[in-house]
Amino acid sequence: MTKLLAHGLRRLASPGFWTAAFMGLAMGIAQAQSPATIPDDPAPPTAGAPAAVQQGGIRSANIFEIAPDADTAPNYADQTNAQRGQVQPGNNAPMWRDVGKGVTGTTSLPYLEAGNMIQGFVQYPGSRYTTAGEAWRQVRNNWILPYGGALMLIALVALALFYFTKGTIELHGKETGRKIERFTYFERAAHWVNAIAFVTLAVSGIVMAFGKFFLLPVIGSTLFGWLTYALKNVHNFVGPVFVVSLLVVFLVFVRDNMPSKEDITWLLKGGGLFGGQEVPSHRFNAGEKVLFWGGVFLLGILVSGSGVFLDMIVPAVEYTRANMQVAHMIHASAAVLMMAMFMGHIYMGTLGMRGAYSAMKTGYVDETWAKEHHELWYDDIKAGKIPAQRSASGAATAGTPAKA
Repeated sequence: MTKLLAHGLRRLASPGFWTAAFMGLAMGIAQAQSPATIPDDPAPPTAGAPAAVQQGGIRSANIFEIAPDADTAPNYADQTNAQRGQVQPGNNAPMWRDVGKGVTGTTSLPYLEAGNMIQGFVQYPGSRYTTAGEAWRQVRNNWILPYGGALMLIALVALALFYFTKGTIELHGKETGRKIERFTYFERAAHWVNAIAFVTLAVSGIVMAFGKFFLLPVIGSTLFGWLTYALKNVHNFVGPVFVVSLLVVFLVFVRDNMPSKEDITWLLKGGGLFGGQEVPSHRFNAGEKVLFWGGVFLLGILVSGSGVFLDMIVPAVEYTRANMQVAHMIHASAAVLMMAMFMGHIYMGTLGMRGAYSAMKTGYVDETWAKEHHELWYDDIKAGKIPAQRSASGAATAGTPAKA
């Protein structure tokens, strides 16, 4: 795992990384969607190619590859099937050549591509012809996993450094004991359902993607196999719950996350994190709004749409191998970006700011907390533009203790 993440960090810092990353991912998508047939006489391997390629391609990745000596027999191409059977008994290379070309066989299974044993061959850079599935595997193992793991590690290290250098953001003034309702019961319920589903999906996804690097050597293949199988099923069933709860969260909080002119000032000053004074903001500051529109909305659409497709619960859709591979690349890429972004959200809601976790747990914040962290929201409450108590349990206003 350490070597994998170190490899990702080195490539992440290399010149032209972002251009190469997007070009590589686009190449993988194009190859997965446009498989080409393998020619009857594949081009010989180039000089200096790896030994596995020199001896007939990637054997471990493609068990159906044509035997390297199949085309070297005298006049092999001119022999009839009967003659070939006498010269090379048991050599069924012609059948496997048809399989590699994507010839559809006879099957009783009522699924798309069930009659195709091999997805199809494509020309992959640096090798001979390989299956489109192997091309997808190369994108997953050489791009998504190293860069995704490096990104999450960078985010985790950055948060750790920030915590040990800045510590928890404390209140500058004393608490008054007067409470303001920040989140209603329904808002908190929607948030916690979505948060629990997200953490469940994140943990199961990390184990399935990276577990072979840090768990497999520790617990062994048998236990790791059972664990990943169980987490895969948990992932599939919790996914739809996350999608529905994410939609509810969006509808509940979209009104207070609309951009405002004060957000520009907040962004230019970095939210006051690196200064001694907080920047005034409404109910949600610009940082929370960026997380909402970038993480909840944009990445949420990509993760949810591709995840539902991978769950194969959308009717009237062709679940071909190429489509599933493209959906997986979108899902995995968007998921690691979402996890990296929400690490910051989880940090600020727990260790990063005193009182933030209590606000989502109980629904209430102290009047001093509201004034220091969201001054414009507090001013609107004092002016009566928005209520300090929105639940039916009471009608408290700022300056009067609210019923928790």
